[in-house]
Amino acid sequence: MIEKEEYCSELISLSKEKGSTVLNNPLQNVASSLDRPPLRIAMISYHTCPLAMLGGKKTGGMNVYVRDLSRALARMGIAVDVFTRSQDDCAPRVVHDLGPGARVMHIPAGPERPIPVNETERYVDEFVDNIRDFATREGLHYDVIHSHYWLSGLAAEALARAWGGAPIVQMFHTLGHMKNQIARDLSERAPQNRLDGEAHVVQIADRLIAATPAEVEQLVRLYDAPREKIAIVPPGVDLAHFHPIPQLTAKQMIGIPPQRKNILFAGRIEPLKGIDTLLEAIALLKARHITDLSDTCVTIIGGNPWADTLDEEMERLQRMCAELGLDDLVAFAGARDQHVLPYYYAAAEMVVMPSHYESFGMVALEAMAMGTPVIASEVGGLAYVVRDGYNGFLVPRRDAQALAQRIANLLNDQALRQQLSYHATHYARDYDWSIIAERIAAVYDEVGVRELALA
Repeated sequence: MIEKEEYCSELISLSKEKGSTVLNNPLQNVASSLDRPPLRIAMISYHTCPLAMLGGKKTGGMNVYVRDLSRALARMGIAVDVFTRSQDDCAPRVVHDLGPGARVMHIPAGPERPIPVNETERYVDEFVDNIRDFATREGLHYDVIHSHYWLSGLAAEALARAWGGAPIVQMFHTLGHMKNQIARDLSERAPQNRLDGEAHVVQIADRLIAATPAEVEQLVRLYDAPREKIAIVPPGVDLAHFHPIPQLTAKQMIGIPPQRKNILFAGRIEPLKGIDTLLEAIALLKARHITDLSDTCVTIIGGNPWADTLDEEMERLQRMCAELGLDDLVAFAGARDQHVLPYYYAAAEMVVMPSHYESFGMVALEAMAMGTPVIASEVGGLAYVVRDGYNGFLVPRRDAQALAQRIANLLNDQALRQQLSYHATHYARDYDWSIIAERIAAVYDEVGVRELALA
């Protein structure tokens, strides 16, 4: 297994570990976009749209990934069409919000409204048929199908058959078996049809993208994935959007008093995010007077705390907050647009990610790019992105006491915050989307060359 330090320090080298390819240094390993023949990619994001408001029940890192990767590929001269299930019959069928060279297609499949993800599988065939009709009408040929999440992988398989064997590049983003390992009850477990679907997609895909060496091991151990089929390419961060800004300016922009310290969580409101552990840690700090919280606020971004009928997890967290006596310290701020999110990161003393499972943790990268230290659970991709004591801190998952101690360390030590902030900003530079897109393009080139050789 690749160690965390090796993974972090060798992002600009090309190496192999047990047959799994780590694709790096695009300037040496990928032909320039001027030399590369024009490619057209069918990007499949079946159950969620990359343009959706972030922080909703099923919107988060994957939406950002598909959106920003598509933009970066388009800037390289690669045409990208993102196909997603239409959830609004009033939305335009074709949207050009990703910029020149990239489009989002809202494809009818089932009711054109949001429905639970576990109900969408029945409409995959309709989705595929409508994509095929679109491509035929437009006279389009796709060189590679890049699918995201297991349902998109099922659609990709059918499209590949219809399009004469177009190669499939698959990224799961989350894995059902990993979700089940941390599930507290049956309601949080991935259903068997998902586990079966993931196992099937692992076998039919031409290439699997893993965000970290940990994900490689999960795919091999839990899904019997061939190592030689897996490429390790981490997600990226938009450094033009996420970059350091003065904290006072950020606080003014979002209405936080200059003297107030802010602890930030940003993400989906669901049990595996471990927000309850953060609340328990704040309660410990308050009860034991470990640090002065008189001018401190915990801001939780995500979900809809003002809905007439609260989501089950949102209701549980708000009830927990009241029971712990934290209503004066914790603010549920709801989902926030990407345009204002940088100000929340910059205004915070720290970003806390107490997740029970994260395949990568793109919020951590965004925060680091802003120069904000991250305290995260030592799980999944977070264990590779956050370097303990260098750009943030790692704590055991579900350990409220360890989390409380690290929060106190950062609240009480400005010099420590500044040191971690400096390292975090520099660390994030290696993950610029222009670099990551080149690595993904290298995978496209590789599977395309293989298909030509087999033709």
